[in-house]
Amino acid sequence: MDAVFRALADPTRRSLLDELFKEDGQTLSALEARLPMTRIGVMKHLRILETAGLVTTKRRGREKLHFLNAVPIRLVHDRWVSKYAEPWAATLTGLKTRLEKDPMEKVFEIYIKTTPERLWEAITDPELRSKYSFGVCVESDWKAGSSYEAVHPAAPAPISAGENLEVEPPRRLVQSFNALWSDDVKAEGTSRVTWEIEPIADSCRLTVTHDQLREGANDELYGGWPMILSGLKTLLNAAANTASPTATRSLKLSLLSAAMMNRIVARRNRSPRRPMFISSPFV
Repeated sequence: MDAVFRALADPTRRSLLDELFKEDGQTLSALEARLPMTRIGVMKHLRILETAGLVTTKRRGREKLHFLNAVPIRLVHDRWVSKYAEPWAATLTGLKTRLEKDPMEKVFEIYIKTTPERLWEAITDPELRSKYSFGVCVESDWKAGSSYEAVHPAAPAPISAGENLEVEPPRRLVQSFNALWSDDVKAEGTSRVTWEIEPIADSCRLTVTHDQLREGANDELYGGWPMILSGLKTLLNAAANTASPTATRSLKLSLLSAAMMNRIVARRNRSPRRPMFISSPFV
């Protein structure tokens, strides 16, 4: 977390993040053209932002694209903002923009101290999934070409569904994604979510790419990812170090948040209005 604060302390690096906020997925040349400094200077600042996890990159042919990664900001938020007073503050991490070229692509990255097998289990096991995804679990046989549904015990119908396009345990999962929790998100049509797990020493780097989104897509589709990945990290880190009082407290707070969400949804569903899910509860 110290690296995040050091990266954000420099105004030039904050300007780079602002540029990625305005338009995500930019090349080095595009970022260089927006700042009054040399190419080497921009590269140096981007390297610091990448080290802090605030920027992640992906190759597209010969180009290297840079994306704003909001997950470290979410982790800072989770450490100091009360989950009792503001349990659903995922919108505070909305550092992503809607003004992007068509189709839009969102990339999120996080490091978790766990094994690929354990991480894969947390993604595909319905009970584990519900612990960090607002009580929502995903039901599937996890075979390529099969379907999946995201369900909540208080919802009368699935809140999202799609197809498992690629299934390569424990490294890669590609899914089509159709949001169903409101008419607004249903109108967005089908997008795609890719989970990629890369082991690094005693940890894993998890990269989630949500792409094939239309220009200006409803941010409910992808706005919840920072909170979801933060909850996943809390869950697995606490499980790996159950003897730690701090880790145990974090896990209890995470599970309390899920329980509070269940009660909110249940109360909402008892009213004559339609069920309400907050900030992309699709996993």
